[in-house]
Amino acid sequence: MNDQIINESVVNETIINERAQLLLKTLIERYIREGQPVGSKALAQDAKLDLSSATVRNVMADLERLGLVSAPHTSAGRVPTEQGYRMFIDDLLTIKPLGSSDVQTLASTLTPQSDVSQLVESASSLLSGFTQMAGVVMLPTQKPAALRQIEFLPLSENRVLAILVFNEKDVQNRVIHTSEPYTLPELERIAAYLNAQFIGKNVQMVRHGLLNEMENAQSSMDRLMRSAIEMAHQVFDDADSEDSQDYIMAGETNLMDYEEMADVPRLRQLFDAFSEKQGILDLLDKSLHAEGVQIFIGHESGYKALDNCSVVTATYSASDEVLGVLGVIGPTRMAYDRIIPVVDVTAKLLGTVLNQRN
Repeated sequence: MNDQIINESVVNETIINERAQLLLKTLIERYIREGQPVGSKALAQDAKLDLSSATVRNVMADLERLGLVSAPHTSAGRVPTEQGYRMFIDDLLTIKPLGSSDVQTLASTLTPQSDVSQLVESASSLLSGFTQMAGVVMLPTQKPAALRQIEFLPLSENRVLAILVFNEKDVQNRVIHTSEPYTLPELERIAAYLNAQFIGKNVQMVRHGLLNEMENAQSSMDRLMRSAIEMAHQVFDDADSEDSQDYIMAGETNLMDYEEMADVPRLRQLFDAFSEKQGILDLLDKSLHAEGVQIFIGHESGYKALDNCSVVTATYSASDEVLGVLGVIGPTRMAYDRIIPVVDVTAKLLGTVLNQRN
């Protein structure tokens, strides 16, 4: 208990000590730029303080006792800890607004003419391109799409192009494989039958309800109607799988360019987390119910694969309703002053475009 009181008093003293704050800020900024431990002499020069190296070392020793910096090697150089980054972000960080040209580039790429899946892919690629890290965008939550029309066109080798129109706006194309070839008139008859059965129903209702009822009545159906069941199963199985897709990620391989991320077992663990998705999705879900930009540093994410990463997220909204989350995943040594506004502006622009589509 006494140790806790002592630690808290030291923390409070350091927080109000502007010199210690300036040295911590300077150390973190230099470490983010160079990725190497920062020595006392270089730190005093960068901070433009008329201090001896011995005085700087004393301040560093205090910060190390507080858990804000650490000495990774026997050298005198120090690096920030997760606690140090947290204090830096919460109290010391100066955000650099995006330049007008960057904002224009983002805005010109995210246009209302694109469909939702294209917008999400574009936003993910933009985040990756602007930050040289991994960009991730949770697909927007949507009300169940009502089916408006189905059409089929014959392709070669027992393949059929299924064209589905949802909510009178979104058109989706899927190629399905059939057990036998069909002529265009046969496909038109199948489409007419399915349209009569499914128009106005959402995909979940079709998949889990009507198809089962139709399947039970197969014995009384002719060949063409049984073919309709076969095609509907393929079409709506695909629709289910698309609806269950959680997020789009781009630029994962960018993380291999960072020295601290280049350890093979660490990269394998991280890429396994990307492919399994559940941990990343849980993290995005946490952000879904929070306001503003959220930053998870290392262990704060709660997932071991992200222990050496930071995740910066923001929600995007349309019509005053939060639709999803987007963000950037990268090493803890990221340029937060630039990453945060990129994530924030991209979220606002994506929400604006989705609002215009509605």
